[in-house]
Amino acid sequence: MPEFEVSALLDTDVVSLSNVRCHGNCRHRSAEECTSATHLVFPYRGLYIRHVGSEQAVADANHVLFFNAGDGYQVSHPVGGGDSSLSITLSETVLQELAPASLLKKRGEFGFRSQHQRIDPRAQALVALLRHHLENATIEPLEAESLLLTLVARSLGPRTSHAPSATFARSRLADRVKVLLASDLSRRWTLAEIAGEIGGSPVYLTQVFQQVEGIPLYRYHLRLRLARALDLLAGYDDLSALALDLGFSSHSHFTAAFRQAYGRSPTAFAQSANPKNS
Repeated sequence: MPEFEVSALLDTDVVSLSNVRCHGNCRHRSAEECTSATHLVFPYRGLYIRHVGSEQAVADANHVLFFNAGDGYQVSHPVGGGDSSLSITLSETVLQELAPASLLKKRGEFGFRSQHQRIDPRAQALVALLRHHLENATIEPLEAESLLLTLVARSLGPRTSHAPSATFARSRLADRVKVLLASDLSRRWTLAEIAGEIGGSPVYLTQVFQQVEGIPLYRYHLRLRLARALDLLAGYDDLSALALDLGFSSHSHFTAAFRQAYGRSPTAFAQSANPKNS
């Protein structure tokens, strides 16, 4: 079985979009890889770590990753189960129109300065809608292109994104917390349990995580669980079962959190993502 499965979802003169599934068999660093074109990668299931030299970035559903053309990188999978992502390729001209100058390298070849950036819940919803619509053939290419450009602009725009800013040691500590959370999304973690697994005091961990990611630890975990719900909704007829499988205390708790994050109920989202079943 190949390590990767790549399905082309859209290919136009402006943008190409693929669904990339990785089985995650390589727990330690892979051999160095390189891409010939710049990609924006939106993980929506699972987690992996991308290594560029001595730097690393945790790839999960709360982030967009920047794969610059020509940059060597390695990948490791500290959590089993594999991962899935949407990979978007845009021309350099289009990216320069969409990306704030602060995100781009100032000299030399075109590329992004950092490996990743956090996205907001509305961007997560766009990722899910695009994937579901394209896989179910319920969207025209023009609309898909427009939604993709909206997703990229929203993810790169300064009003809805957050560039991590912290010391190397604090960033690595936050990364360890992310890996722990992803190892069991349905678990209802307590600060004491996280501190016991990671080391350090609960107060210190919450302060460090807030500094690195710009949002509280509990909200980060909630967004991971809701992003997983976006991925799974189409396969569940019983939303109460989905809520419990993702660690919510009840159907109503899940629905309220989902509506607050994405502006609609899980049922309404499932219907919009797959209108054939409406």
